Amino acid sequence: MTTEYQVRLDRSACDGVFACLARDDRFVEASDGLATIDGGDDGSHQKRTMDGAEVVTFTDGQLTAAEQAARACPVDAIEVLTGEDNE
Repeated sequence: MTTEYQVRLDRSACDGVFACLARDDRFVEASDGLATIDGGDDGSHQKRTMDGAEVVTFTDGQLTAAEQAARACPVDAIEVLTGEDNE
């Protein structure tokens, strides 16, 4: 079963430690030396910018990887929101 969830990456808070890259391969290093989210080309995501942060909505089975990446971020630049968070 797939779950819809959002990953919010505050790039202004990112300091390039890249702990997220080791937990979720959708996080990649951008040309500016900070993390960014690459959802791939499989159509399971929608990416937008909101309040200076990257917000990507996924409908895939990788929620656990996203949560691990968020927990690993030493500057708390990553937040994962599920439908339960909005209730």
